Amino acid sequence: MKRTLALTFTAVGAALLVFAGGQTATAKAATTITVGASPVPHAEILKHVQPQLKKEGVNLKIKKFTDYVMPNKALLSKDIDANYFQHIPFLEDYNKKNKTDIVNAGAIHIEPIGIYSNEVKKLSKVKKGSKVLVSNNKPDWGRVLTILKDAKLITLKKGVKATDATFKDIAKNPKKLKFEYDFEPKLMPELLDKDEGTLVAINANYAVGAKLDPTKDAIALEKSSSPYGNIIAVRKGDEKKPAIKKLVKALKSKSTQQWIEKKYKGAILPVKD
Repeated sequence: MKRTLALTFTAVGAALLVFAGGQTATAKAATTITVGASPVPHAEILKHVQPQLKKEGVNLKIKKFTDYVMPNKALLSKDIDANYFQHIPFLEDYNKKNKTDIVNAGAIHIEPIGIYSNEVKKLSKVKKGSKVLVSNNKPDWGRVLTILKDAKLITLKKGVKATDATFKDIAKNPKKLKFEYDFEPKLMPELLDKDEGTLVAINANYAVGAKLDPTKDAIALEKSSSPYGNIIAVRKGDEKKPAIKKLVKALKSKSTQQWIEKKYKGAILPVKD
């Protein structure tokens, strides 16, 4: 009888250990999140809030991506829990094309796109027939066209929204600018270095990564009122998870906003709700 009881208690004890171990593993998985991000500035900003999140029980892991394709694929395949690299129009376009339902968990910062040149100091000095290089990132085309429109180098067709504008929507091009837009976004700084075009449009994250200062080196910069806020994107429903909410809260905190303003000196602007 005693032997039977001992065996029973041993079995129960083992079961409890297994259960407890399972509970510990589950708890750890629930407080560990992996976020895919562009190296600059996204991954840098995430690294900044790591200590703050750790105090709140969230273990933040950062996985870097150098393109605009893989982060959403990794999110959909559940290789990561969230990503931080894209703005809202980009996400909307991606969801429409791929029939997906990735959602915006919160807008964190704005990266003003800039026009750079090694030939001219002002857009007004651009000569006729000059080549304008733009990335193949379609959601950014309207941003570039808006800069050129504001500089009175082009006009757009009536009724076309800036966020939807493409190069086919150019109504007037008095300087006969030649547009090329089939380059990977990360290659734009290299094209500038090689003088491949008179004007080169570069996203702020790639500009900063290439040691360019958008506020000083760009001859024209997107206005800070731009609607292109870079967001934390997650699978539908995950925006309600406590760890994701803590992540967004930390990124939007006043201390993080001040850090962004100080570190990037206006090249990266925090979104203020």
